[in-house]
Amino acid sequence: MSAPDHLDWPFFDAGHRAWAAEVEAWAATHAERLSHDGSTDAAVRALTLAMGEAGLLRKAVPADGRLDVRSLCLARDILARHSGLADFAFALSGLGTGAVTLFGTPALRDAVLPEARAGRSLAAFALSEPEAGSDVAAIATTATRDGNAHWRLDGRKTWISNGGIAATYVVFARSGEAPGARGLTAFLVPAGSPGLSVEARIEVSAPHPLATLRFDGLRVPDTHRIGAPGEGFKVAMATLDVFRATVGAAALGFARRALDLSLQRATTRHLAGAALFDHQMTQAALAESATEVEAAALLTYRAAWMKDSGTPRVSREASMAKLFATEAAGRAADRCVQLHGGHGVVRDHPAELLTREVRALRVYEGASEIQRIIIARAERARWESRGSPS
Repeated sequence: MSAPDHLDWPFFDAGHRAWAAEVEAWAATHAERLSHDGSTDAAVRALTLAMGEAGLLRKAVPADGRLDVRSLCLARDILARHSGLADFAFALSGLGTGAVTLFGTPALRDAVLPEARAGRSLAAFALSEPEAGSDVAAIATTATRDGNAHWRLDGRKTWISNGGIAATYVVFARSGEAPGARGLTAFLVPAGSPGLSVEARIEVSAPHPLATLRFDGLRVPDTHRIGAPGEGFKVAMATLDVFRATVGAAALGFARRALDLSLQRATTRHLAGAALFDHQMTQAALAESATEVEAAALLTYRAAWMKDSGTPRVSREASMAKLFATEAAGRAADRCVQLHGGHGVVRDHPAELLTREVRALRVYEGASEIQRIIIARAERARWESRGSPS
């Protein structure tokens, strides 16, 4: 385990340090064990329930409606170091209910959040479509008025985490109040609603429950609308603004694991009469990983601190954190495989599994290329606001 020196940074208070210790104690005992509890679906259910019973989901699904991003990041950092599936279960509890926490009516919050907080109800965030991933304005799923009290949803969603096992889905659909992203509305859709079907389950390199969903004339009451008609983009972006930095935190946890495995290998493996660590190129690899872990932590926890401090938008900082941390985790995992030699490419070896776990982070919740676009546009806006030279 890497020493948690970052907890002494001024980003955190005593409450954050106590929370980190609580999550670490739970993860050390339960995370890896429950991650192998039957099928992937069963393991996610078991992890979610166990975290709910332990009270850990109170930060992902807060009773007071306040999402503390530093607490979310600390949990994902710790959980990912122990188990990618434990991190997934925690993150989806928050992401799948985040729109309800931030924008739901009191009645909707009361109906959804207590069960999710207890870990008895899984949730999902249904934004992506076959032709609309990072380009939210291209969403084609439609929401049309069906009388005064209902809406009708038609379309498909894909790459939906917890798809097929969630009890509730936050669904974004085109309601047509304006062109593009300004004409979207968010709805809470319970699993089992007539017209909702799981079209396909999706198998990915590091097993997680993912699915493609179909909506065929699904009627949803207006009381299940999240935010005002036409505010779906606002709801989605506000939710992602909270959780994007936490993806960087998950990557940070994976990178810490890669560094730990690399150090273990380097100090116990001997090559040409000396410990692998004693070779200069090994030291260079370890130094790169260690430095990138620290840089990723600084970027991630800066973004989280800024959000918690009331900065209205942290898209630039969260994108920087996600971009750097996920790319750095990939490099750290690759160095880890290289140091393990042939063992590192044996399926399900810890180093090999790590490379599969970290790869998806550079794609979901905005691919690295999208983060670069966000950062570049933010930099141009900052430059122009300072008065660009003529």
